[in-house]
Amino acid sequence: MNSHQKFTAALQTLPLVAILRGLQPAEALPVGQALVSTGWTLIEVPLNSPQPLDSIAALASAFPQALVGAGTVLTVEDVRNVQAAGGQLIVSPNFNPAVVHEAVRLGLVCLPGVMTASEAFAALDAGATGLKIFPAEMITPAVLKALRAVLPVDAAVLPVGGITPENMHPYFAAGASGFGIGSALYHPGTPASVVAENAMKFIASCAGTIRA
Repeated sequence: MNSHQKFTAALQTLPLVAILRGLQPAEALPVGQALVSTGWTLIEVPLNSPQPLDSIAALASAFPQALVGAGTVLTVEDVRNVQAAGGQLIVSPNFNPAVVHEAVRLGLVCLPGVMTASEAFAALDAGATGLKIFPAEMITPAVLKALRAVLPVDAAVLPVGGITPENMHPYFAAGASGFGIGSALYHPGTPASVVAENAMKFIASCAGTIRA
Protein backbone atom coordinates (compact mmCIF):
# COMPACT_ATOMS: atom_id res chain seq x y z
CA MET A 1 0.00 0.00 0.00
CA ASN A 2 1.11 3.56 -0.61
CA SER A 3 1.02 6.19 2.12
CA HIS A 4 -2.50 7.40 1.38
CA GLN A 5 -3.88 3.87 1.27
CA LYS A 6 -2.29 3.16 4.64
CA PHE A 7 -3.86 6.30 6.09
CA THR A 8 -7.30 5.49 4.71
CA ALA A 9 -7.09 1.93 6.04
CA ALA A 10 -6.06 3.16 9.48
CA LEU A 11 -8.98 5.59 9.65
CA GLN A 12 -11.30 2.65 9.06
CA THR A 13 -9.71 0.33 11.62
CA LEU A 14 -7.81 2.18 14.35
CA PRO A 15 -7.67 5.95 13.63
CA LEU A 16 -5.10 6.80 16.28
CA VAL A 17 -1.73 8.46 15.65
CA ALA A 18 0.97 7.61 18.19
CA ILE A 19 2.94 10.78 18.97
CA LEU A 20 6.30 9.65 20.34
CA ARG A 21 7.76 12.98 21.44
CA GLY A 22 11.15 12.58 23.06
CA LEU A 23 11.72 9.07 21.70
CA GLN A 24 15.36 7.97 21.72
CA PRO A 25 16.57 5.97 18.70
CA ALA A 26 17.42 3.05 20.99
CA GLU A 27 13.75 2.92 22.07
CA ALA A 28 12.32 3.10 18.57
CA LEU A 29 12.06 -0.60 17.77
CA PRO A 30 10.73 -1.88 21.11
CA VAL A 31 8.20 0.93 21.35
CA GLY A 32 7.26 0.48 17.69
CA GLN A 33 6.79 -3.24 18.24
CA ALA A 34 4.57 -2.56 21.26
CA LEU A 35 2.35 -0.36 19.10
CA VAL A 36 2.26 -2.42 15.91
CA SER A 37 1.62 -5.64 17.82
CA THR A 38 -1.52 -4.12 19.33
CA GLY A 39 -2.78 -2.82 15.97
CA TRP A 40 -1.51 0.76 15.80
CA THR A 41 -0.31 1.65 12.30
CA LEU A 42 0.07 5.46 12.49
CA ILE A 43 3.33 6.48 14.17
CA GLU A 44 4.77 9.99 14.45
CA VAL A 45 8.17 11.01 15.86
CA PRO A 46 8.23 14.79 16.41
CA LEU A 47 11.30 16.45 14.97
CA ASN A 48 12.16 18.04 18.32
CA SER A 49 12.96 14.55 19.66
CA PRO A 50 16.57 13.31 19.96
CA GLN A 51 17.88 12.22 16.54
CA PRO A 52 14.33 11.91 15.16
CA LEU A 53 15.33 10.95 11.64
CA ASP A 54 17.23 7.94 12.99
CA SER A 55 14.13 6.77 14.84
CA ILE A 56 11.92 7.37 11.80
CA ALA A 57 14.29 5.41 9.57
CA ALA A 58 14.40 2.50 12.01
CA LEU A 59 10.61 2.39 12.42
CA ALA A 60 9.88 2.73 8.70
CA SER A 61 12.29 -0.09 7.88
CA ALA A 62 11.13 -2.46 10.62
CA PHE A 63 7.39 -1.88 10.22
CA PRO A 64 6.59 -1.35 6.53
CA GLN A 65 2.91 -2.05 7.22
CA ALA A 66 2.74 1.11 9.34
CA LEU A 67 2.54 4.73 8.21
CA VAL A 68 5.57 6.24 9.92
CA GLY A 69 6.60 9.86 9.80
CA ALA A 70 7.29 13.05 11.70
CA GLY A 71 5.54 15.65 13.77
CA THR A 72 6.54 19.26 14.38
CA VAL A 73 7.40 19.55 10.68
CA LEU A 74 7.92 23.27 10.11
CA THR A 75 9.88 23.71 6.87
CA VAL A 76 10.17 22.37 3.35
CA GLU A 77 13.62 21.07 4.24
CA ASP A 78 12.07 19.13 7.13
CA VAL A 79 9.65 17.46 4.71
CA ARG A 80 12.48 16.40 2.42
CA ASN A 81 14.54 15.08 5.32
CA VAL A 82 11.64 13.00 6.61
CA GLN A 83 10.98 11.56 3.17
CA ALA A 84 14.68 10.74 2.74
CA ALA A 85 14.59 8.85 6.04
CA GLY A 86 11.69 6.72 4.79
CA GLY A 87 8.89 8.66 6.45
CA GLN A 88 5.52 8.92 4.74
CA LEU A 89 3.60 11.04 7.25
CA ILE A 90 4.01 14.81 7.73
CA VAL A 91 2.32 16.38 10.77
CA SER A 92 2.65 20.03 11.76
CA PRO A 93 1.38 22.18 14.63
CA ASN A 94 0.54 24.90 12.12
CA PHE A 95 -0.54 25.40 8.53
CA ASN A 96 2.35 26.38 6.26
CA PRO A 97 1.31 26.23 2.58
CA ALA A 98 4.90 25.51 1.47
CA VAL A 99 5.12 22.49 3.76
CA VAL A 100 1.81 21.12 2.50
CA HIS A 101 2.75 21.69 -1.13
CA GLU A 102 6.06 19.87 -0.71
CA ALA A 103 4.42 16.95 1.07
CA VAL A 104 1.86 16.68 -1.73
CA ARG A 105 4.61 16.86 -4.35
CA LEU A 106 6.41 13.96 -2.69
CA GLY A 107 3.26 11.88 -2.30
CA LEU A 108 3.23 12.03 1.49
CA VAL A 109 0.28 12.12 3.86
CA CYS A 110 0.08 15.63 5.30
CA LEU A 111 -1.83 16.73 8.41
CA PRO A 112 -1.28 20.44 9.15
CA GLY A 113 -2.44 21.94 12.42
CA VAL A 114 -5.46 24.25 12.29
CA MET A 115 -7.81 25.95 14.76
CA THR A 116 -10.20 27.99 12.62
CA ALA A 117 -12.47 27.47 9.65
CA SER A 118 -10.28 29.80 7.57
CA GLU A 119 -7.16 27.75 8.33
CA ALA A 120 -8.99 24.48 7.74
CA PHE A 121 -10.30 25.45 4.31
CA ALA A 122 -6.96 26.95 3.28
CA ALA A 123 -5.15 23.77 4.29
CA LEU A 124 -7.56 21.57 2.36
CA ASP A 125 -7.30 23.86 -0.68
CA ALA A 126 -3.50 23.50 -0.50
CA GLY A 127 -3.86 19.73 -0.73
CA ALA A 128 -3.69 18.58 2.90
CA THR A 129 -4.68 14.95 3.37
CA GLY A 130 -6.50 15.80 6.58
CA LEU A 131 -6.55 18.29 9.45
CA LYS A 132 -4.87 18.19 12.83
CA ILE A 133 -7.24 20.09 15.14
CA PHE A 134 -4.77 21.61 17.57
CA PRO A 135 -4.60 22.21 20.44
CA ALA A 136 -7.70 20.22 21.32
CA GLU A 137 -7.64 21.63 24.85
CA MET A 138 -8.82 24.91 23.26
CA ILE A 139 -11.21 23.29 20.79
CA THR A 140 -14.13 21.71 22.60
CA PRO A 141 -16.37 19.05 21.05
CA ALA A 142 -18.95 21.79 20.51
CA VAL A 143 -16.46 23.82 18.48
CA LEU A 144 -15.45 20.73 16.52
CA LYS A 145 -19.12 20.02 15.77
CA ALA A 146 -19.51 23.54 14.40
CA LEU A 147 -16.42 23.14 12.21
CA ARG A 148 -17.53 19.72 11.02
CA ALA A 149 -20.87 21.20 9.93
CA VAL A 150 -19.15 23.36 7.32
CA LEU A 151 -16.16 21.23 6.33
CA PRO A 152 -16.35 18.74 3.45
CA VAL A 153 -17.96 15.52 4.59
CA ASP A 154 -14.93 13.48 3.58
CA ALA A 155 -12.38 15.72 5.31
CA ALA A 156 -10.42 13.81 7.96
CA VAL A 157 -10.23 15.77 11.21
CA LEU A 158 -8.07 14.58 14.09
CA PRO A 159 -8.04 16.44 17.42
CA VAL A 160 -4.64 16.48 19.10
CA GLY A 161 -3.69 17.69 22.56
CA GLY A 162 -4.77 16.30 25.90
CA ILE A 163 -6.65 13.34 24.42
CA THR A 164 -7.21 10.45 26.84
CA PRO A 165 -9.31 7.28 26.71
CA GLU A 166 -11.82 9.09 28.92
CA ASN A 167 -12.42 12.16 26.73
CA MET A 168 -12.45 10.62 23.25
CA HIS A 169 -16.18 9.87 23.16
CA PRO A 170 -17.52 13.47 22.95
CA TYR A 171 -15.09 14.29 20.14
CA PHE A 172 -16.12 11.21 18.18
CA ALA A 173 -19.77 12.22 18.65
CA ALA A 174 -18.90 15.70 17.35
CA GLY A 175 -17.40 14.28 14.15
CA ALA A 176 -13.74 13.50 14.84
CA SER A 177 -12.23 11.06 12.36
CA GLY A 178 -9.50 9.99 14.77
CA PHE A 179 -6.95 11.40 17.19
CA GLY A 180 -3.30 12.11 17.79
CA ILE A 181 -2.27 10.61 21.12
CA GLY A 182 0.74 12.00 22.98
CA SER A 183 1.72 11.85 26.62
CA ALA A 184 -1.17 9.61 27.66
CA LEU A 185 0.41 6.95 25.44
CA TYR A 186 4.13 7.69 25.64
CA HIS A 187 6.48 10.11 27.33
CA PRO A 188 10.27 9.95 27.36
CA GLY A 189 11.47 6.82 29.06
CA THR A 190 8.16 4.96 29.11
CA PRO A 191 8.94 1.21 28.92
CA ALA A 192 7.61 -0.57 25.85
CA SER A 193 5.47 -2.80 28.08
CA VAL A 194 3.72 0.25 29.52
CA VAL A 195 3.27 1.72 26.03
CA ALA A 196 1.51 -1.53 25.05
CA GLU A 197 -0.77 -1.28 28.10
CA ASN A 198 -1.61 2.34 27.31
CA ALA A 199 -2.21 1.44 23.67
CA MET A 200 -4.73 -1.21 24.66
CA LYS A 201 -6.65 1.28 26.80
CA PHE A 202 -7.05 3.58 23.82
CA ILE A 203 -8.04 0.65 21.59
CA ALA A 204 -10.76 -0.37 24.05
CA SER A 205 -12.09 3.18 24.28
CA CYS A 206 -12.01 3.62 20.52
CA ALA A 207 -13.77 0.30 19.91
CA GLY A 208 -16.43 1.08 22.48
CA THR A 209 -17.12 4.47 20.95
CA ILE A 210 -17.38 3.06 17.43
CA ARG A 211 -19.79 0.34 18.62
CA ALA A 212 -21.90 2.93 20.40
